Amino acid sequence: MPSELEVGQIVEGTVSGIAPFGAFIVLPTGKTGLVHISEVADAYVKDIKDYLKENDKVKVKVLSMDPNGKIALSIRQAQPKPAHRESSRESGGHRDRERRAAPQVTFEDKMQRFMKDSEDRLQDLRRNTESKRGGRGASH
Repeated sequence: MPSELEVGQIVEGTVSGIAPFGAFIVLPTGKTGLVHISEVADAYVKDIKDYLKENDKVKVKVLSMDPNGKIALSIRQAQPKPAHRESSRESGGHRDRERRAAPQVTFEDKMQRFMKDSEDRLQDLRRNTESKRGGRGASH
């Protein structure tokens, strides 16, 4: 039984509990860590119970450990990278390089796009209602 965990280490643990936000994993050291729902799989996880159940054995990567004893884990990052990338590289597939170079769409990007779309819609709505009232110079 390993005595100490290290950040970056990959170990096998057992699912001891499932919550809407993640899964609790008992590690070989006896300590319990949390796999946040965003670290369960590469795909979007709506319900963690679709991926895990109690007493499942899972490989996890230790992401961080804070002084209070909280241990952040990832199942997603403990998985080996897909082998099909190597085969497409060997066949001269430059499409793989392009896919990797494409920027990741972050939450901030999505929020910024939403705010811009929302503002555009509001402007259209204001323009539309002003024209029905007789425009900006109309007396009320």
